[in-house]
Amino acid sequence: MGQRRQQGSFRDKDRDEFDERIVDITRVAKVVKGGRRFAFRVSVVVGDNKGNVAIGVGKSRTVPDAIRKALESARKNMRPVSMIGSTIPHQVMGVHGSAKVLLKPASPGTGVIAGGAVRQVIEAAGYNDILSKSLGSANTLNILHATLDGLQQLKSVQQIASDRGVDPKTVAPFWSRK
Repeated sequence: MGQRRQQGSFRDKDRDEFDERIVDITRVAKVVKGGRRFAFRVSVVVGDNKGNVAIGVGKSRTVPDAIRKALESARKNMRPVSMIGSTIPHQVMGVHGSAKVLLKPASPGTGVIAGGAVRQVIEAAGYNDILSKSLGSANTLNILHATLDGLQQLKSVQQIASDRGVDPKTVAPFWSRK
C-alpha cells in the first residue's frame, strides 16, 4: 500500500514541472441511426516554460475523460522550440488550414502581445517578449496548430550561422552580449 502512494507522488511531481493549460472545450455531435451522440473535444497546451511545448486533443463522452486524454496526448508529443533570451530568433509565419499566425521577436520588456490560443502556446513554451498577429480563420484548434507550426520553423542562431558559414556573433550581435 505504501508503494502506491509513492508512485502517486512521482506522478504529481511530473505534473508540477509542466504548465498545463486547457484552451478549448467544445461539444461535438455524431449523427447515428437513433439521433445524435454528443461528446466533448478538449484542446490543451502543455509546456515546461523552458522551450518545450505540445498540443493535445482529446475526445470523450465526459469532460474529465476528454481532458485526461488530451493531456496524455500532449505530454507524449513535447517538442523543443528555439529561443534567444526571452524571445524568438526571427520572424516566422505558421500556417494550418486557413489559419495563419505571424510571430515576431520583441525587445526585452515588451511582454507577450498575443491573444487567445496563440498566447497560451507562447506562454507555455516560455517566451516572455513576442509580438503576434492571427490572420485568416478564427478556429481555435487551427490557430493552435498554426502557432506550433510557426514555432517548429524557427532556427537557432547557431543553425543560421552554420548555414551561412559565418560566426554566430555576426548573425545576432545584440544577443551575444548576454
